Amino acid sequence: MANRSAKSSTGVSRRTFLHSSTAAVVGGAVASGRLTAESRSDAGDADRELSVALVGCGGRGTGAARQALATQGPVRLVAMADAFEDRLNESLATLQKASGERVDVPPENRYVGFDAYEKAIDSGADVVILATPPGFRPQHFERAIEQGKHVFMEKPVAVDAPGVRRVLAAAAESKTRRLKVGVGLQRHHDPAYIETMQRIHDGAIGEVVALRVYWNSSGVWVRERHAGQTEMEYQMRNWYYFNWLCGDHIVEQHIHNIDVGNWVKQAYPVKAQGQGGRQVRDGKDHGEIFDHHFVEFTYADGTTMLSQCRHIEGCWESVAEHAHGTRGTADLSKARISPTTGERWRYREDPQDPYQLEHDHFFAAIRNDRPYNEAENGAMSTMTSILGRLATYSGREVTFEEALASDVDLSPSRFAWDADPPVLPNRDGRYQIAVPGVTKVV
Repeated sequence: MANRSAKSSTGVSRRTFLHSSTAAVVGGAVASGRLTAESRSDAGDADRELSVALVGCGGRGTGAARQALATQGPVRLVAMADAFEDRLNESLATLQKASGERVDVPPENRYVGFDAYEKAIDSGADVVILATPPGFRPQHFERAIEQGKHVFMEKPVAVDAPGVRRVLAAAAESKTRRLKVGVGLQRHHDPAYIETMQRIHDGAIGEVVALRVYWNSSGVWVRERHAGQTEMEYQMRNWYYFNWLCGDHIVEQHIHNIDVGNWVKQAYPVKAQGQGGRQVRDGKDHGEIFDHHFVEFTYADGTTMLSQCRHIEGCWESVAEHAHGTRGTADLSKARISPTTGERWRYREDPQDPYQLEHDHFFAAIRNDRPYNEAENGAMSTMTSILGRLATYSGREVTFEEALASDVDLSPSRFAWDADPPVLPNRDGRYQIAVPGVTKVV
């Protein structure tokens, strides 16, 4: 299965890419960024209540649940699950304050622990929101599809190739069962991005010959180690710094920009090479991830995408995507096009919240039983980001095909508080870091 998936990814056609994209599956409602009354609901399902289960009660999960509860039509949160009870309780209080009567989660539907996701998914809800650290996403997605649930899952959808293959297999099953699947790559729902992208695809800058994508910032939170924590709990609390949970920030965060590059090309790269390391964020509390990555992705037609992501304070910051063509350039993050001849263009409509729009579109598709499935593109853009990490960790050129076929599985052998995670600190409390030129990644 791995080799067949890899071959199809590198030779993906424009038709195949568009078929899996949001604009294709929901048509004009997404292309315009606005939902008409007709596109939001129909006579049969307009008044049917949709029940929701939330799996993963951190900040993004709480935000996703709030946005789901703000969609048009009756919707109710009926179950919640998290590894940690305090996170669940904090999320519940926030949602009750924000969404009022739409939150109806009795104590018996509040599940805690490693198996909490199974209980929430099996609780009878129509829709499941998956927002745990991405290392858990493949098994949670599989379970939700097995149970016949519509799924909204946050990006990325895996942290390694075996996980991506599991998601692709479950995605295929979801299509045969007519289940709707949304993925939290919200730029696909932003009217400014959509119109800018359409103009690029219509030839506004000619043939695209190069891309530049960035997520350069100062980094994210660090949570202290507390007395009495097992190593598993410590890493779960600090999931961003461990690859089995996060995949490194090139996967967890920079996927947004990498995905936009794939969207411009309507394809996925065939290979990558790059470099990275730890220069500033290199303390014991920074786990095993790099603080900077630079990757050169190459597509089948020779187009290059130059990718930068950095977690270092005091440096140039940018979260953006740029396309260079034979007849001009485009700044997608600012929705601007600068042709070499003729007038410049920029998107002038009032901005809309793409985080809300992605849920509006997802729930409208459920209510109208319209084809809607973002899982395949979510998996393939996740794999593109993983490919970048493999290139920087190894320091060598890695093909998409060999990366997707890899059997390197980052998950622990057992999920329990007293179990050992896949990586452990040495006597000095430090974790082993990838060494380019030495570390084997596939």
